[in-house]
Amino acid sequence: MATPVSPTPSKPRAQDWPAAESAFAAMRGEMEGHFRLEEERLFPAFEQASGMRAGPTVVMRAEHAQMRQLLDGMAQALAARDGGGFLAEADTLLILTQQHNMKEENILYPMCEQCLPDLGRLLEEAGHAA
Repeated sequence: MATPVSPTPSKPRAQDWPAAESAFAAMRGEMEGHFRLEEERLFPAFEQASGMRAGPTVVMRAEHAQMRQLLDGMAQALAARDGGGFLAEADTLLILTQQHNMKEENILYPMCEQCLPDLGRLLEEAGHAA
Protein backbone atom coordinates (compact mmCIF):
# COMPACT_ATOMS: atom_id res chain seq x y z
CA MET A 1 0.00 0.00 0.00
CA ALA A 2 1.35 3.43 -0.99
CA THR A 3 2.05 5.99 1.67
CA PRO A 4 -0.36 8.95 1.33
CA VAL A 5 1.19 12.25 0.39
CA SER A 6 0.49 15.07 2.78
CA PRO A 7 -1.10 18.11 1.08
CA THR A 8 1.19 20.39 3.10
CA PRO A 9 4.86 19.89 3.89
CA SER A 10 5.60 18.68 7.40
CA LYS A 11 8.15 21.44 7.93
CA PRO A 12 8.37 24.89 6.34
CA ARG A 13 10.59 25.40 3.31
CA ALA A 14 13.69 27.52 3.74
CA GLN A 15 13.58 30.90 2.07
CA ASP A 16 15.21 30.34 -1.31
CA TRP A 17 15.68 33.90 -2.54
CA PRO A 18 17.51 33.03 -5.79
CA ALA A 19 14.72 30.64 -6.79
CA ALA A 20 12.11 33.25 -5.87
CA GLU A 21 13.92 35.88 -7.96
CA SER A 22 14.14 33.53 -10.92
CA ALA A 23 10.46 32.56 -10.74
CA PHE A 24 9.44 36.18 -10.30
CA ALA A 25 11.55 37.30 -13.28
CA ALA A 26 9.90 34.66 -15.49
CA MET A 27 6.39 35.61 -14.33
CA ARG A 28 7.10 39.32 -14.76
CA GLY A 29 8.45 38.71 -18.25
CA GLU A 30 5.29 36.83 -19.24
CA MET A 31 3.07 39.59 -17.87
CA GLU A 32 5.06 42.33 -19.61
CA GLY A 33 4.85 40.39 -22.88
CA HIS A 34 1.08 40.20 -22.52
CA PHE A 35 0.84 43.91 -21.73
CA ARG A 36 3.00 44.80 -24.77
CA LEU A 37 0.92 42.63 -27.10
CA GLU A 38 -2.24 44.37 -26.01
CA GLU A 39 -0.85 47.91 -25.82
CA GLU A 40 1.13 47.80 -29.05
CA ARG A 41 -1.05 45.58 -31.24
CA LEU A 42 -4.52 44.76 -29.95
CA PHE A 43 -5.61 48.07 -28.41
CA PRO A 44 -4.56 50.26 -31.36
CA ALA A 45 -6.25 47.88 -33.83
CA PHE A 46 -9.42 47.82 -31.73
CA GLU A 47 -9.45 51.62 -31.31
CA GLN A 48 -9.02 52.16 -35.04
CA ALA A 49 -11.67 49.60 -36.01
CA SER A 50 -14.23 50.66 -33.39
CA GLY A 51 -13.52 54.38 -33.23
CA MET A 52 -13.46 54.05 -29.42
CA ARG A 53 -10.54 55.96 -28.01
CA ALA A 54 -11.98 56.52 -24.50
CA GLY A 55 -13.49 53.10 -23.97
CA PRO A 56 -12.34 49.86 -22.40
CA THR A 57 -8.76 50.17 -23.64
CA VAL A 58 -8.24 53.23 -21.42
CA VAL A 59 -9.27 51.17 -18.40
CA MET A 60 -7.05 48.27 -19.46
CA ARG A 61 -4.01 50.52 -19.91
CA ALA A 62 -4.60 52.10 -16.48
CA GLU A 63 -4.81 48.65 -14.90
CA HIS A 64 -1.62 47.59 -16.68
CA ALA A 65 0.08 50.62 -15.09
CA GLN A 66 -1.25 49.61 -11.66
CA MET A 67 -0.01 46.05 -12.15
CA ARG A 68 3.42 47.32 -13.19
CA GLN A 69 3.59 49.34 -9.96
CA LEU A 70 2.77 46.22 -7.97
CA LEU A 71 5.41 44.24 -9.89
CA ASP A 72 7.91 46.99 -9.04
CA GLY A 73 6.93 46.67 -5.37
CA MET A 74 7.39 42.91 -5.53
CA ALA A 75 10.85 43.36 -7.08
CA GLN A 76 11.82 45.83 -4.35
CA ALA A 77 10.60 43.45 -1.65
CA LEU A 78 12.59 40.60 -3.19
CA ALA A 79 15.72 42.75 -3.32
CA ALA A 80 15.22 43.63 0.37
CA ARG A 81 14.54 39.96 1.22
CA ASP A 82 11.18 41.06 2.62
CA GLY A 83 8.95 38.02 2.28
CA GLY A 84 5.97 39.66 3.97
CA GLY A 85 6.18 42.72 1.75
CA PHE A 86 6.48 40.55 -1.33
CA LEU A 87 3.42 38.52 -0.38
CA ALA A 88 1.38 41.65 0.35
CA GLU A 89 2.16 43.06 -3.10
CA ALA A 90 1.54 39.65 -4.69
CA ASP A 91 -1.87 39.32 -3.01
CA THR A 92 -2.92 42.72 -4.33
CA LEU A 93 -1.60 41.85 -7.80
CA LEU A 94 -3.56 38.60 -7.77
CA ILE A 95 -6.83 40.36 -6.96
CA LEU A 96 -6.26 43.10 -9.54
CA THR A 97 -5.25 40.57 -12.19
CA GLN A 98 -8.34 38.45 -11.56
CA GLN A 99 -10.60 41.50 -11.90
CA HIS A 100 -8.69 42.67 -14.99
CA ASN A 101 -8.95 39.27 -16.67
CA MET A 102 -12.70 39.17 -16.09
CA LYS A 103 -13.07 42.53 -17.86
CA GLU A 104 -10.89 41.38 -20.73
CA GLU A 105 -12.65 38.07 -21.18
CA ASN A 106 -16.22 39.31 -20.71
CA ILE A 107 -16.06 42.80 -22.24
CA LEU A 108 -12.96 43.67 -24.25
CA TYR A 109 -12.22 40.42 -26.07
CA PRO A 110 -15.81 39.89 -27.27
CA MET A 111 -15.79 43.50 -28.55
CA CYS A 112 -12.49 42.83 -30.33
CA GLU A 113 -13.92 39.71 -31.95
CA GLN A 114 -16.82 41.79 -33.31
CA CYS A 115 -14.68 44.68 -34.56
CA LEU A 116 -11.59 42.83 -35.78
CA PRO A 117 -12.36 40.10 -38.30
CA ASP A 118 -8.60 39.47 -38.64
CA LEU A 119 -8.02 39.14 -34.89
CA GLY A 120 -6.52 35.66 -35.25
CA ARG A 121 -4.02 36.84 -37.85
CA LEU A 122 -3.14 39.89 -35.74
CA LEU A 123 -2.34 37.67 -32.75
CA GLU A 124 -0.45 35.10 -34.84
CA GLU A 125 1.73 37.84 -36.32
CA ALA A 126 2.49 38.96 -32.78
CA GLY A 127 3.53 35.41 -31.88
CA HIS A 128 0.42 34.37 -29.95
CA ALA A 129 -2.22 31.83 -30.84
CA ALA A 130 -5.75 33.13 -31.27
